[in-house]
Amino acid sequence: MDWARLRAETPGIDRVLHFNHAGSSLPPQPVLDTVLAHLQREAVSGPIEAGQAATPALEEARAEAAALIGATPGEIAFTGSATQGWGLAFAGLPLKAGDRILVARQEWGGNLTTMQRAAARTGAVIEVIPCDDTGRVSPEALAAMIDDRVKLVSLTWIGANGGLINPAAEIGRVARAAGVPFFIDASQALGQLPVDVAALGCDVLIAPGRKHLRGPRGTGLLYVRQGFLDRLDPPYHDARTALWSPDGARLQDSALRFEAGDFPMALRLGLGTAIRYARAIGIDAIRTRLDGLAQGLRGRLAAIPGVTLQDRGVEQAALVSFAVEGIEPAVLRRRLAAEGITIAVNGVMYTPLDMTARGLGDICRASVSTLHTEAELDRLAEAVAAARP
Repeated sequence: MDWARLRAETPGIDRVLHFNHAGSSLPPQPVLDTVLAHLQREAVSGPIEAGQAATPALEEARAEAAALIGATPGEIAFTGSATQGWGLAFAGLPLKAGDRILVARQEWGGNLTTMQRAAARTGAVIEVIPCDDTGRVSPEALAAMIDDRVKLVSLTWIGANGGLINPAAEIGRVARAAGVPFFIDASQALGQLPVDVAALGCDVLIAPGRKHLRGPRGTGLLYVRQGFLDRLDPPYHDARTALWSPDGARLQDSALRFEAGDFPMALRLGLGTAIRYARAIGIDAIRTRLDGLAQGLRGRLAAIPGVTLQDRGVEQAALVSFAVEGIEPAVLRRRLAAEGITIAVNGVMYTPLDMTARGLGDICRASVSTLHTEAELDRLAEAVAAARP
């Protein structure tokens, strides 16, 4: 790929040294053009009318999203965020007293709080699947936990804190063999790892558009396997998700049952452009480049006295977590920001189970992009070294 051309198509690339792509990426110009063009159409022809005219383009975006993960368009719903999609699917799952929900230790905090509230209402229980020596969730431990009371296995593929990649396909094989519903939070995976829902064996998969896909904020994808669809009844409906009849409401026979009728068309069209953009580059090419850059950054940071890497796992993603002796993460973030360098500071709420088990508080996270250069990795490492007490 012509990485220099891709950098040139990213307006913010020369204004900030952005290492927070795991939070939200810098969008490329084609995504901005799509969003702004539709907003302009809404201004001159009316939002409803502009939306009706753009419906074919929206369905093209749905087809692109399906192709990205090996699904069919009818298995894809667009949502306002990954959390919204996960919550809609989870809320449609019937639970009762004594039901067991099994989660990985890296589970996203928002998913956990949703499960906790549901467990308090229904009497279901949440249990943590043990990890292996590298910190990854153990498929063997999961297999030993399965019984007829297990109603859900939930996996955050890549935790928000650290670069650990969980063995999602292996977990999927265990869940599929037991006939247990399997949800994957792919928020940090989609756009940086190849995704094939059939190979993963998942029933539900969610991800936002704003991270590694480089799409607009306020967008997300929800995949629901067609054969699993009728096991979920979303918590609320409108005229798009369910059709009224004198004999009772009839749910959409596709993932549209999760997609409300009023939504930001401009953002979803922008997401479609972002997905096309990523697929044109090639997810395999993205993964290869990200891995090289991330490992290069880990090597640079590890060589700095007083810097400790916090990443675990056998296979690692482009999220590099670290601590600097003698300086609070929030202080380091402010000092780097004053030099035009953006990193994230993540706390316990992002991955509560893992952070608590490891005895960690706030940590620094630098997430790389395919657009970064070796010189930019040097600049970040030099700035971290200079900020030490």
